[in-house]
Amino acid sequence: MLIVIPGPSVVFVVGRAVSYGQRVALSSVAGNTAGLFVVMSLVCLGLGAVVAESQLVFTVIKLAGAAFLVWLGVQALRHRRELRFGAPGTPSPVAGWRAFRQGFVVGVSNPKGFMIFAAMLPPFVDRSAGAAAVPAQMFVLGAVAVLIGLLCDSVWALAAGRARDWFVASERRGSVLGAVGGTSMIGLGVGMALTGRHS
Repeated sequence: MLIVIPGPSVVFVVGRAVSYGQRVALSSVAGNTAGLFVVMSLVCLGLGAVVAESQLVFTVIKLAGAAFLVWLGVQALRHRRELRFGAPGTPSPVAGWRAFRQGFVVGVSNPKGFMIFAAMLPPFVDRSAGAAAVPAQMFVLGAVAVLIGLLCDSVWALAAGRARDWFVASERRGSVLGAVGGTSMIGLGVGMALTGRHS
C-alpha cells in the first residue's frame, strides 16, 4: 500500500513525463529504482540505522536530494520554450542515460527511502531462521518492494506521457505543461527540504 499510494517518486516521474515525455520519464524511473535498490541494499547491510539515528546524516542527505530536485525543476523551466514536444525530430535536452543518472541521484539521495526500508522490512523477518539469515530475508523483501515500485512508477510515467499528447500539439500548451512539470519538481524539492524532520 505504501508503494502504490503516490508519493515523492510519483511526483518526480510525472514531472519528468510532462516536461520531457515518456522516454525520459521511463529512464528516470529506471534510475530512481536503481537508486532505491542501492538504498535498500545499504539498509539490509545495516547502514540504514546510521541514517535513522543520525540527525546530521539524515539532514545532509535530505538537503542534497532537495537541492538536486530544485535544480532539475529549474532546468525544465528553462527549456520549456525551446521544445515543441509534438514536433517530429525534436531532440530532448535530456538524453536517456542522462535521465537515468538524474533519476539515480534522486533515488539514492531520498532519505525517506532509508527510513521506510529500515522501518518496514525488519517486522517481516523470521528471526527464528537465525541472525545470519536476517539480511538475506530483508534483501528479498526489499527487492520485491523495489520491483513493485518500478512497476507502479512506470505506469504513472506512461499515463502522464499519454495525457500530455494533447498539450504538446500546441507550442503554447507544451510550454505551459513544461512549466507545470518544472514547478512540480521544484515544489517537491522544497517540500522535501522543509518536511520530514528527524526526531
